[in-house]
Amino acid sequence: MIRHLRVRDFILIDELELELDEGFYALTGETGAGKSVLARAVELLRGGRARADVVRAGAEEAVVEAILEPGPGSSAWPRLREAGLPEGDGQLLVRRVVAGSGRGRVYLNGALATGAQLAEVVGPLIDVASQHEHQSLGEVANHLEALDAFGRHGELRGRMAATHEELRAAEQGLAELTAAERSRAEREDFLRFQLRQIDEIAPQPDEDATLLKQRDRLRAAGRLQGAARRSEEVLYAGEGAAADRLAAVVRELAPLGALDEALAPIARQLEDARAAIEDAAFRLRRYADAVAADPDRLTQIEERLDAIGKLLRKHGPTVRDLEARRADMAAELDRIERGAERQAAAEARRAAADGAARQGAAALSAARSQAARALAQRVADSLAEMQMGGARFEVAVAAQPDLLSARGSDRIEFRIAPNRGEPMHPLAKIASGGELSRVMLALKLATADADAVATYVFDEVDAGVGGGVAETVGRLLRAVSRHRQVLCITHLPQIAAFADVHLRVHKRELEGRTVQAVERLDAAAREREIARMMAGLEVTAKARAHAAEMLRRASEAG
Repeated sequence: MIRHLRVRDFILIDELELELDEGFYALTGETGAGKSVLARAVELLRGGRARADVVRAGAEEAVVEAILEPGPGSSAWPRLREAGLPEGDGQLLVRRVVAGSGRGRVYLNGALATGAQLAEVVGPLIDVASQHEHQSLGEVANHLEALDAFGRHGELRGRMAATHEELRAAEQGLAELTAAERSRAEREDFLRFQLRQIDEIAPQPDEDATLLKQRDRLRAAGRLQGAARRSEEVLYAGEGAAADRLAAVVRELAPLGALDEALAPIARQLEDARAAIEDAAFRLRRYADAVAADPDRLTQIEERLDAIGKLLRKHGPTVRDLEARRADMAAELDRIERGAERQAAAEARRAAADGAARQGAAALSAARSQAARALAQRVADSLAEMQMGGARFEVAVAAQPDLLSARGSDRIEFRIAPNRGEPMHPLAKIASGGELSRVMLALKLATADADAVATYVFDEVDAGVGGGVAETVGRLLRAVSRHRQVLCITHLPQIAAFADVHLRVHKRELEGRTVQAVERLDAAAREREIARMMAGLEVTAKARAHAAEMLRRASEAG
């Protein structure tokens, strides 16, 4: 609700501040006093269009500010969070500045915001029905919300939103699989080719290092063989070979060991050396016989190394890396091969989710159709009380299966024939602000305990009524105010008498200029104002007595 309202340089208002509370506020004043100006100021707070003509003559800009209390469960808080705006401490500070050019600025909790954000955050908190603006009732989207609030369809709406979210997720998953399917065959062929290349070569761990050694040995086979034969020749087979010369040395020294024991171990050592040389020479001969050039084997090794090298350049740099890459590609190929199964499963999930969502939408449609009849009857009864008995009111429920959403598949529209014999028209087409205000009042009576709106502003609700009907309207406004804050601009004393707080709007001259002021009336001033509304400019004692009686009856009416 609106806790504090401040208006500056707005039309005829120089500066005005109002402290507001719960209950029913009546705004009265003489014809031309500018009572509807406040309704226009409030309309700016909820995101209404800013026009340059609202800036007071001589001022650079008009300012409308308010402190609102949306309540802990209000949609305003998540909407502020979504917009990245400060949430405040349970209060919402709104500031609207309109420049003389018609352009302006919006602030929410001190942060600069857009007009769209203002309408989204504050719009649902305040309803205005006036000769200038026919707000919430003129927006068909709000008709569905009003009907669901009346029918208490919160649980059905919650299930509908959940099933629709499941449907949306299933459709997204199916779309992703379908898109992937377009490139599946090409990717599958590519993976099969890559795996076939790897499996055809099938390199073993460290095989490349082993083959490199073998290749180098084969390439040097001639050098290795020649060196071995030459060494064997020097050591054993050739003339003057080392083994023969050592043998001669041993034959000379061995007998001398009997003469000098110091020579005996040396002779044995040389004998061991001769034997080792002969053994090495024998092994060199066998090595030389075994080593031979093998061009065919060398070609095989080089081809194998080249094939392994190509694989490692693609998937390496090591054989272990190649093995890991092969495992990844095999797993991906397996997933692709099972893609048809996943596609079928995704289609089944989508079909099941669609069925559940349409079932939820059908349940909502049935509940809405039943609630629509009850709401139409209740509104019609209230309109009859307010001297609109010739009016016919209808809540049209039209299922639109192709437009399934989180709110179901229904288009809800309020329609009315204000006078007997007229055809039904959309509520937004009503020309009379008074008729619209009374329809809004009737609707708020039906949905007051479930409606999310915190403040209702009625202008011209009393147009075309009087006497007992006006008293009925006043009583109904008070009934609505027991659930919500109500501001009603009226020229009928029968309505004003039911208000909890009476505000009088009047004009006065200030420094040669006309300005507008709003005065909160005490009991005596209120009695005089009610009397003025009944008697005109000359307030007689009889009119005062009549006013006192009217206030007493309104008070006793509860």
